[in-house]
Amino acid sequence: MSFKLGLIVNPVAGLGGAVALKGSDGAETAKIALSLGAEPKSNNRTKLALEQLVPYQQNIEVYTASGEMGERIAKELGFSTQIIYQSELETTPEDTEALAKLLVEQKVDLILFAGGDGTARNICAVVEDTAPVLGVPAGCKIHSGVYAITPKAAGRVVEMLINGELVTLADADVMDIDETAFRQGTVKAKRYGEMQVPSEVRYVQSVKNGGKESDELVLADIAAYVISEMDEDERYIMGSGSTVAAVMEELGLENTLLGVDLIQDHELLGQDLTATQLLDMTQDQPTKLVITLIGGQGHIFGRGNQQLSPALIRQIGKENIVVIATKRKLQALNGRPLIADTGDQALDDELSGYIKVVTGYNDHVMYAVGHQE
Repeated sequence: MSFKLGLIVNPVAGLGGAVALKGSDGAETAKIALSLGAEPKSNNRTKLALEQLVPYQQNIEVYTASGEMGERIAKELGFSTQIIYQSELETTPEDTEALAKLLVEQKVDLILFAGGDGTARNICAVVEDTAPVLGVPAGCKIHSGVYAITPKAAGRVVEMLINGELVTLADADVMDIDETAFRQGTVKAKRYGEMQVPSEVRYVQSVKNGGKESDELVLADIAAYVISEMDEDERYIMGSGSTVAAVMEELGLENTLLGVDLIQDHELLGQDLTATQLLDMTQDQPTKLVITLIGGQGHIFGRGNQQLSPALIRQIGKENIVVIATKRKLQALNGRPLIADTGDQALDDELSGYIKVVTGYNDHVMYAVGHQE
């Protein structure tokens, strides 16, 4: 009996990340992102998931839409493919909803989709609890609990289902934020419903912990230590998140909470920079990267900081990455590794291993970095 796999790819998902637009919702935003040099990556991330299933091709029938919404990548990998929806060259949320509705009618065993929280919202509006779903993370905003932690992990979950392994179906929240407020540095998250997902704790992410760090003294200690180690001849890329924001506050500098800034000798060189700007402004310059992890998920790359491109990370070097976090934040991971999901498999491999995490003033712990397969 063939496994009926529904496939939805949002071709414009994640376009706004690398060019600091903090989202890709809306046709106009996608056009702006493309004009700024953004490159579509959702099909590449879908490919990483589907590659795990190539050995099972004879047992899989893919149901999808024409062109970039699924047909191209499925056929490229050699899957038997049924086209049940004709998409336009420029896809819309209505295309996603229409395809999702048809997949439910086809009674597929699982809907695998690539996108961000906006895509999850569109699918939830149609599917709700009528079919199991699993997201391949490809968007700028991944707050929903319906996503695997990496594209490759999504493929592993589907592999488990095909092999008949016992995988529990659980309800997971679909969340999204107001992109306009997000671009102004405010997170306004709203729950839009829930969908059933294969709940495999190694591979499916938990919803991000809400709120700011409450232990202000620990954050002040971390900030003071990072600042004491800064060299006036080096540039520092300051990543997103409230832990890094504490360092900027200690420096007395304006901070882009949900973006990436560049400083040198305690002065701002640029705010809310794009991937291209960061590459240009750090080329041939000694540079360190200060980042933290997403609470509850453990991602250090690939969630809300797509401006930190693989090219930039390689240019900086692993030895110049400074990870900062409170011990409480690390303990909340319950032993799960930090996740590098840069979109470059070779780079993710290079970043794997143990890394030093600053947890206080001259206080460090060694913590594992991995990428679930």
